[in-house]
Amino acid sequence: MIAGVILAGGRSSRMGGRDKALVELGGQCLLDRLSARLSPQVFALAINTNAELGDRAGGLPVLPDLFAGFPGPLAGIHAGLCWASTLPAVTHLATASVDTPFLPADFVARLASACADGAPAALARSAGRLHPTCALWPVALRARLEAFLEGGTSRKVMTFAEIAGYVAVDFPAITFDPFFNINTPEDLATAAAFLEAQQ
Repeated sequence: MIAGVILAGGRSSRMGGRDKALVELGGQCLLDRLSARLSPQVFALAINTNAELGDRAGGLPVLPDLFAGFPGPLAGIHAGLCWASTLPAVTHLATASVDTPFLPADFVARLASACADGAPAALARSAGRLHPTCALWPVALRARLEAFLEGGTSRKVMTFAEIAGYVAVDFPAITFDPFFNINTPEDLATAAAFLEAQQ
């Protein structure tokens, strides 16, 4: 079985310090929007953040980083793997950034299919670009990731993915990139235009 974690622990510096998870798009905050897309695809879903979400978590488990400092999304992936390892029969963890509101409905299924032949991990790719935070990780990678973070040589998800080994899974970007991520107010305006075009 596959569990899922929404990575919402970023600093949101390019959004003026606003908690990106709570930024609204089309009358719905990004956290709720992604939760609605990812939840049906996984056995259990949690949120990685160091913020106090309270009721805004929607009843989902909130997983703070377990590493001191700011090791970036890898710390969120690690927290997710630690949580997933406590869930019976869960073998993999799907991760997605909270700022990717158009996550495909077949995101987890396609990554899982790519891992069915024993691939160490699967990363989403669209328009030739890899999205390393939108990925599927075996729970068995937990100890290896812990050692990588403790080594302190890199905070990059891509660096760890290359060490662990991965396959890239292509998703079509027909009208727009399904992994479009919102980092700035300008990106938010672009996403709003995408959303309006879909309606």
